[in-house]
Amino acid sequence: MRPCDETQPSATEPLLRTAEHHDVVAAPAGDDVDEHARKHLEYRLYTSHTLSAWNSRLFEFGAVLFLASIFPRTLLPMSVYALARSLCAIVFAQPVGAWIDRGNRLSVVRASIIGQRLPVAASCGILWLLECRLDSLAASSVVGVLALLCALAGAEKVFAMANTMAVERDWVVVMTEGDDAWRRAVNARMRRIDLLCKLLGPLVISITATASTQVAIGATVAMNVSSVLFEYICIAKVYWSVAALQNTAAEIRATQDPSASSMAAQVKAFVAAVVPISSFAAYFRHPAFLPSFSLSLLYLTVLSFSGQFITFLLSMGFTPFHVGVARTGSTMIELSATWVAPRLMNHMGPIRGGIWSLSWQMICLTFGLSLFLRDGFGADTKHTWTSVAGLILCIALSRLGLWGYDLCAQTIVQEEVGDGSRGAFSSVEASFQNLFELVSFATTIAFSRPEQFHWPLVISIAAVYVAGGLYAFFVRRRRGHLFHPPACLKAGAER
Repeated sequence: MRPCDETQPSATEPLLRTAEHHDVVAAPAGDDVDEHARKHLEYRLYTSHTLSAWNSRLFEFGAVLFLASIFPRTLLPMSVYALARSLCAIVFAQPVGAWIDRGNRLSVVRASIIGQRLPVAASCGILWLLECRLDSLAASSVVGVLALLCALAGAEKVFAMANTMAVERDWVVVMTEGDDAWRRAVNARMRRIDLLCKLLGPLVISITATASTQVAIGATVAMNVSSVLFEYICIAKVYWSVAALQNTAAEIRATQDPSASSMAAQVKAFVAAVVPISSFAAYFRHPAFLPSFSLSLLYLTVLSFSGQFITFLLSMGFTPFHVGVARTGSTMIELSATWVAPRLMNHMGPIRGGIWSLSWQMICLTFGLSLFLRDGFGADTKHTWTSVAGLILCIALSRLGLWGYDLCAQTIVQEEVGDGSRGAFSSVEASFQNLFELVSFATTIAFSRPEQFHWPLVISIAAVYVAGGLYAFFVRRRRGHLFHPPACLKAGAER
């Protein structure tokens, strides 16, 4: 492995081939041919990723919207639903990681596609039933139906997580092996797709729901089901176009060590998949632990345009139109990070790019907190419209640093985590991300009144500073310094 900050020359290797009857055909020599084949490969990967991200974002937001419409007088069903999704992601992250490391890559991703779509279809059927016949159902039946809905939501979350980890942390690494510039470009484009789906998916389903909740439910299930075959074919073409994707880590280990396929080894692997102690130990010892854990800490936040912050803004007198404009502006800034971060990494490398991105985020949030708290600190404080608007602006600007660091940290993990352990490493990271997300929910449960929002705000910013401190320690240990001193200071030190 090489240090992440060293710039390596691009070296396009003949990994691509056509897929006819699953025969491997080496890509013809020549840069023009390679570039043409690469564009076709990227098109299929982005198409599959777009369908996956679109349907996931659509259902994620739509389910909350549908529950709010079905149970307008209480937030309890929606809260339990969100809690169940996050808990399932934490519990099943390790088995999913082991499955990604040991399974056939195409089989894993195809299973994740089906595993997402079936729970969505079943959930939409249950939501339709609740929307049409809630008044005729007994209370015990409603509880049972909600429990089933939470189980389906957990299954959808787990398979969506499997798809994301497999494609972003494994397939992209193998596909772009030997070409760091291409890898960073693919990472940025896939993150751009995620953010666009995050913006447009909720918008589309919200507009549809204004006509009728039943129509919105039907549209959700129709889009999810109709895209399965196309996504299925696109990801298969990517798999059969890259010969290296067809070599699993389990096959490599079995070739190197015949005893790895013994019954004892299989039992040991099964136990490791269920009891993730060894994976956590390997995660904490890994050189990429601090960048990964710092990224996970950033999930402990209420400083995003999600349900918690939106609810606070509405309680402060902002209209849904104001919130929509603010959210759109924030997402546009997030999208700009997918252009800024790759250029930053090309200029100074992912390690230095990460510290610059986190520093920008900390500066923006500190300034926003100062504006918000200038009216006072306490339950009796009346925050002015300008103070809250200043906080909104600073949060939106901080998203440039957040997503810039996300891409830098992802690049570091991709370059330093070896084949055969990417799934295990990513699953532990996903567990921490969901755990910290649950803690953020707990902060707004403990401080549930709008006048207490300053406490979740302070806790969220403190988490960013802890993440920044941990990453600064990583940079100092890896590079020996945090910043390059000016030339005048260097000259003075030499004299």
